[in-house]
Amino acid sequence: MHPKLLLFCYCGSLYIGLEFTLLAVGVTTAKVLYLEIEPPFHSPYLSTSLQDFWGRRWNLVISNILRLTVYESVKKCGQLPAQLATFLVSGLMHEIICFYLKRVNPTWEITSFFLLQGFCVYLEVKVKKLVKGRWSLPPMVSIPLTVGFLMITSSWLLFPPLIQGRFDVKSRREIVAFVDYVKISAASN
Repeated sequence: MHPKLLLFCYCGSLYIGLEFTLLAVGVTTAKVLYLEIEPPFHSPYLSTSLQDFWGRRWNLVISNILRLTVYESVKKCGQLPAQLATFLVSGLMHEIICFYLKRVNPTWEITSFFLLQGFCVYLEVKVKKLVKGRWSLPPMVSIPLTVGFLMITSSWLLFPPLIQGRFDVKSRREIVAFVDYVKISAASN
């Protein structure tokens, strides 16, 4: 498979895998604890901006936690430090997860990805304030630009450490093992 097509498939499978996993955990938690759990995502593929993607559509539970614990704590120092601190913490959390998945020292590409996203969100907010009410992109343009930017920066900084660590191969093995387990369990009942 062509490497660019593989990265595109990787983006889709990452989203579907996270959506399924977080939904399954949320539903199980809701049933066991009798709680109402908010959905983990809100159609991230319809994001009209990076601010929309990171703040209102992608991994809403973590976004809320980071907003309350990091962003609000650092906001008194200014918007840029608050956003960069928030994305830095997210990047470091992802580096730790990646380390445990592949057992190789971090390359800091993942943290760089999140810092780049934080800086771009900051620039986006500043530009929106400058042109407020005078000009905006229609969703037909802003959605492909946003999703395209996320996919390009992901393929550049986020996915290479995962692919080098053969996370995609390990994930496929885990999925196949889970499906086999379900088949065996269903057949024995």
